[in-house]
Amino acid sequence: MLETVKQKITQLIAAYEAEKAERTRLRSALDQAQAENEAYRKQITELERQIDNLKLAEAFKAGSAGSPEAKKKINSLMKEIDRCIALLEG
Repeated sequence: MLETVKQKITQLIAAYEAEKAERTRLRSALDQAQAENEAYRKQITELERQIDNLKLAEAFKAGSAGSPEAKKKINSLMKEIDRCIALLEG
């Protein structure tokens, strides 16, 4: 009976160590995935900024036909700048 209890304890310790290692592996994988996620978010933000810049440049290149679009974009940028200034002041 004592030998059976020892075997069970040994099995329990082995199972605990295996789960502990699995938890460590999963934590590492989660940290890596979160880092990749953040990198992708930054990349998306940068690409969106580039798209906005290209749209603005295209609106100016279009000449008089693109003038209303250019004005709309400039107004949008001015509102964004005003909002940022307001956030910095408050």
